[in-house]
Amino acid sequence: MCGIVGFVGSTEPQNIIVEGLKKLEYRGYDSAGIAVVNERGITIRKHVGEIKNLEALIGNERLGGRVGIGHTRWATHGAPSTVNSHPHQDQAGRIALVHNGLIENYLELKGELLEEGVQFKSETDTEVAAQLIGKYYGQCHDLKEALDKAVARMEGAFALGLVAADQPDMLVAYRKNAPLVVGIGKGFNMIASDFAPLLEYTKDVYLLENGDTVVLTADNVDIYDESDKKVERETLHIKWNVDAAEKGDYEFFMMKEIHEQPQGIRETLDRNIDENGRISLYGIDLTAEDLARFNKIYIVACGTAYHAGLVGRYLIEKLARIPVEVDIASEFRYRDPFVDDKTLFIAISQSGETADTLEALRLAGRKGARILSIVNVVGSSVARESDDVFYTWAGPEIAVASTKAYTTQLLCLYILALYFADLRGTVDEEYYRHFIDELKAIPEKQEEVLKIEDTMKALAADYYDRDQVFFIGRG
Repeated sequence: MCGIVGFVGSTEPQNIIVEGLKKLEYRGYDSAGIAVVNERGITIRKHVGEIKNLEALIGNERLGGRVGIGHTRWATHGAPSTVNSHPHQDQAGRIALVHNGLIENYLELKGELLEEGVQFKSETDTEVAAQLIGKYYGQCHDLKEALDKAVARMEGAFALGLVAADQPDMLVAYRKNAPLVVGIGKGFNMIASDFAPLLEYTKDVYLLENGDTVVLTADNVDIYDESDKKVERETLHIKWNVDAAEKGDYEFFMMKEIHEQPQGIRETLDRNIDENGRISLYGIDLTAEDLARFNKIYIVACGTAYHAGLVGRYLIEKLARIPVEVDIASEFRYRDPFVDDKTLFIAISQSGETADTLEALRLAGRKGARILSIVNVVGSSVARESDDVFYTWAGPEIAVASTKAYTTQLLCLYILALYFADLRGTVDEEYYRHFIDELKAIPEKQEEVLKIEDTMKALAADYYDRDQVFFIGRG
């Protein structure tokens, strides 16, 4: 997953962008780069490998300027290399571009540009976008207009950040089915692929809608929707602190997040179980009458969230006695599923931006289904496009291998299953109370397990390279 950071303000952007890229390392990458607009035009520094390689390349050089963009690349089109890394420029050097996602019709566009005499340096779809925008910018000399004309011809899911050599105080960005948020500051504004690079500087953000184009200066943010109408977006205040997105004293993010599981479970329980020990779901407005109308529930997700959904199917069918199907989002989209207004569609996503899950959700919505999402990120696309939202309150999960997001997703499904069962009258009060008590006991049990971490490490070191491991116990 590529990462984007952009900054425009009254200070030099170099260090802010590089440090922001470090906050996106968890997404995985094979190269990193930065572009700054300064008195010399556009200065680009990029390098294959880790961000420290980029830092070594820059050394003590001050790139200057007041606006810049940065990128961490995960190779899709073209092998990992410095020439394929971002940012990319047009042939005339007028603009520089960073890009997250895929431009599906890039070969068609590239063929057209080659016929017009454009020479390409890289193998990437990103350079095709840069050359196309540069072409239009040479005609209209308006950065937003050039971007608008280019994205109208581009197919796929992508986010773009763009600067121009002759506009040293402006940053323009675009979002289509790929994550991009705007950080709102005093005397500066930013863009990023997620909240982590922003938290040190601001916790106020705009969540862009699909098709939004945003024009940023140091003191202003203008957002235009897909019909090119200037719009206002609601400001979201992020409650995560900087420490939540950093490793702290832990060697790895995954280890930190394993230890954060009890807190994530407690937080999710506290927000959904009232003082009387009853389930009280904020953001979910399903009634017994609604449930009686549904003849089927679909649970749809990708990866780890899909595996949580498999557990959810068992729980809902066992407790609430409602038929449940679980599907991988990418397959659900293409098999014309039987969904109508008597279907409850449950989408599960940690980020709330999983592309296949989003498209599956939209398909189910068009067919009339009631949409309920289980999601970790407040204000994410999945959350905003759902009728009901069940937040997991795990805090930011940085590691690729899911831990606390998965266990809180499971908790949400346990709570939902019991909630549905209570509405349908398929469990008695004694069972209900016992179930809640057992859920409340989970964080303490997790903490007890984490206390024997050193023992588990020793066992792992002892057995990790054994051909066979035998466990002897009650069978």
